[in-house]
Amino acid sequence: MELIVASSVGVLTAGGVYLVLRLRAFPVILGLALLSYAANIFLFASGRLRINAPPVLNKYAEAVYSDPLPQALTLTAIVIAFGMTALLVMVALGAFIEAGDDRIDMTEADHAGEAVRKDGAA
Repeated sequence: MELIVASSVGVLTAGGVYLVLRLRAFPVILGLALLSYAANIFLFASGRLRINAPPVLNKYAEAVYSDPLPQALTLTAIVIAFGMTALLVMVALGAFIEAGDDRIDMTEADHAGEAVRKDGAA
């Protein structure tokens, strides 16, 4: 079980880093989403994976229990990641509408305020 969780966190992290390094806005947003999923799985697995275990310790029994703190942290991280993704989508959409392209890199002419096309004409 631990091997599956660890490899899924590794694959999600590698895919997220690859997509974040792309030069388009949409893959960067997807990469950040993959990185947040990897962080959520890591946080959830840090509380030990228990099946059919109560989240609260019973003081009268020696039962196994699952730690509720990683579950609360994961829920908080999901909400924060959703808000961050919504904000990034709106910023990327505004930049796409204004510039007409979703490329992230900037050239020297872009810094000067000139429009640069792919064929080199201004």
